[in-house]
Amino acid sequence: MKLTTNSQRILAEMVKQDFADTEAYSDEAQFFEFFASKQIMKKAELSDEEVEKGVLGSGNDGGCDAVYTLFNNTYVTEDALDDISSMKESCIDFVIVQAKRETSFGEDALMKWKTTTGNLLEIGIDDTQYAKRYNEDVLSAFALFRDLYVKVLRSTPKLNISFHYATYAAEVHPNVQAQADELKATVHKLFPSSKTTVMVKFWGAEELLLAAQSQSEHKLNLPLAETPINIGTHQDYVALVNLAKYYRFITDENGSLRKYIFEANVRDYQGHNAVNQDIEHTLATATGEDFWWLNNGITLLTDEATLATSKELVLTEPAVVNGLQTSNEIFRHFQANPDELSTETRNVLVRIIVPESEDSRDRIILATNNQTNIPKSSLRANDPIHWQIELYLKGRGLYYDRRKNYYKNQGKKSNEIISVSFLAQCMISLLLQKPNYARARPSTLLTQDETYNALYVENQNLDVFYHAAKLGRTVELCLKKSNLYSQAQKNDILFYVLYCAVAKKLGKTTITASDIRGIDLTLYTDAYILEVAAQVFAEYSRLGGDGKVAKGADLIAALINAISSDREPVSV
Repeated sequence: MKLTTNSQRILAEMVKQDFADTEAYSDEAQFFEFFASKQIMKKAELSDEEVEKGVLGSGNDGGCDAVYTLFNNTYVTEDALDDISSMKESCIDFVIVQAKRETSFGEDALMKWKTTTGNLLEIGIDDTQYAKRYNEDVLSAFALFRDLYVKVLRSTPKLNISFHYATYAAEVHPNVQAQADELKATVHKLFPSSKTTVMVKFWGAEELLLAAQSQSEHKLNLPLAETPINIGTHQDYVALVNLAKYYRFITDENGSLRKYIFEANVRDYQGHNAVNQDIEHTLATATGEDFWWLNNGITLLTDEATLATSKELVLTEPAVVNGLQTSNEIFRHFQANPDELSTETRNVLVRIIVPESEDSRDRIILATNNQTNIPKSSLRANDPIHWQIELYLKGRGLYYDRRKNYYKNQGKKSNEIISVSFLAQCMISLLLQKPNYARARPSTLLTQDETYNALYVENQNLDVFYHAAKLGRTVELCLKKSNLYSQAQKNDILFYVLYCAVAKKLGKTTITASDIRGIDLTLYTDAYILEVAAQVFAEYSRLGGDGKVAKGADLIAALINAISSDREPVSV
């Protein structure tokens, strides 16, 4: 690859250094797919784990190195689809990425996309006819989009389909641009609606470099209706904010909600329930009362609050911890009535708090959200056991991402960050012998009382969580570095390998918390893990070797039987 511009050389050096820091990829070309996807999806505020889930990384991908589906700016996984409901003014983003370590943009990538989208974006198709043409990851990614679109179709959602082509190139040839225009026209024909937007974006060296160098810290200006009331000697304020200005505060330059502002709010938007209908009615009805008289208002936490003027605050890393429903209804109101932005005179009450410590921050989040009608499961990431896990793992070189992207924004390496869902997947695989459940329901493991109690209430020993997380990450990295399996196969067998690796060392199939606590991590070498992986893969292949097998009950039953019988799984 001949690099001729300074942007190309700097980008190449940045990728090289980042690749050297990771243990998760066997070659730089594979890593570049993740690197490019990470920059492209930066505004979506995805975690590194979520970015990785979207990277397909094997042959027969139809020009799709990575695919992401978002619903109302939230990353969608297969197991979370059941919990999504149709709502007014919803939005689907379908993102397709092609990333190549080349110094030009080629027509071939665009031509592949035309064929792939023509085949797989047709609603109602039987995609089994394409099983030999596209790999399982691609088929599943497109199926997820189609299923989501059909599920919320009655709400006539906004649909944004975007193609992102990333290379080290410095310019786009006119022939390539012509292919991009044809691609957009092809996709528009599939979804002929005024609410459909199709975009093709070229990410050259300069664009990728600018995205990679962009600051992760968020600072926003909050204009106030009047001089705020300062509470005590701290940077805490109570203020009135014009509704239109609050709308602009919570939306970005594209008119989308700033997702990161709401990450700390443990409550999900409840849709069109009775309370939110009342808020909507209040917003839609012009009355003599100001809005803030009739609404509880908004609570914002921020790392720093500085008065820029007597009527404007600068907030560092602002987070809405109470008032999500109100914020969403304000957003929806002005999305539907943009002409009212210039004439709006009503205000909303906003409380701005600068917590003195992380513990104080968490207590405020819980206190402002611990109300009726909130499922206990929604508060679980703030349970004391999760604080304890975070502190314990931190002292041992792992960072428990109880607050999504907190450690990523601090510059910690992705292979050192343990998400809440990943730890839960490791625990349920080992302690409950359910790697199939871990594979099938990664986003919902904390929502069931029985499962949650077994993992986090009945077990309180922090060594158990550390050993599960450390070994789970060791197995994951070992599989990632190997070129023996496709990305889909790695995803399917990961937690089975974790379970079998421990069960075979112990010589028994029921693993206790005490067993996990006593694991000698030094015994779990790459050679041993790959040996176990080969055995798991053989059984997985014998049963059909696809996602259905990994999510079903037959594979774990077969593996438990093999371990119990002190035999190797049947090879194929």
